[in-house]
Amino acid sequence: MTRRAFMVGLPLALAACTTVPLVPPVDLVATLYGPLPDEEFPIPAVDPRYINPAYYRTSVLTPTSFTQGPGEIVVDPRNKYLYFLQADGSSLRYGVGVGREGFGWSGTARIDRKAEWPTWTPPAAMVARDPAARPWANGMPGGLDNPLGARAHYLYQGGRDTLYRIHGTNAPWTIGSDVSSGCIRMINQDVIDLYGRVPIGTRVTVLAV
Repeated sequence: MTRRAFMVGLPLALAACTTVPLVPPVDLVATLYGPLPDEEFPIPAVDPRYINPAYYRTSVLTPTSFTQGPGEIVVDPRNKYLYFLQADGSSLRYGVGVGREGFGWSGTARIDRKAEWPTWTPPAAMVARDPAARPWANGMPGGLDNPLGARAHYLYQGGRDTLYRIHGTNAPWTIGSDVSSGCIRMINQDVIDLYGRVPIGTRVTVLAV
């Protein structure tokens, strides 16, 4: 075999020996998504088998198309990401679940209320269409079975509650999907991280799909 033939074939041989991991390294998962036993309702670790690693929390360069400034939140429902913009040109990026067809929304709002282990009160329209929501028409107390998860950020426009939230979830495998009734849902460990970073008054922009 000539040297040229050997060098041409080498990349293919190396590629055949290379495998792409299906999940992030175990130590990364444990660091970001391990159990939180000190919560009011202890949160179990995220099982990486059920989450696309593309949606794990990470730091990225802020997309150049964004016109928002540091300290603001931008939700990209098309790609299922929430960005918390930083002053150095980077953003903390989180995977999210967004509204399914017919329930998505876009626009600008403010976080005017925050809550830990929030009560879930389904809107009247949801109670009317969803038999599973009817028993909780007067509110479901916070807990691991609550669909709002460990934290909720309440979005307001012009001082009025939009009824949309950025919240945790009791179904982390739905992250990366069009699945909600319009709210932005996050892995509980991620929504707790975001909750500790964003103050009341934070501006939130949800991009059009």
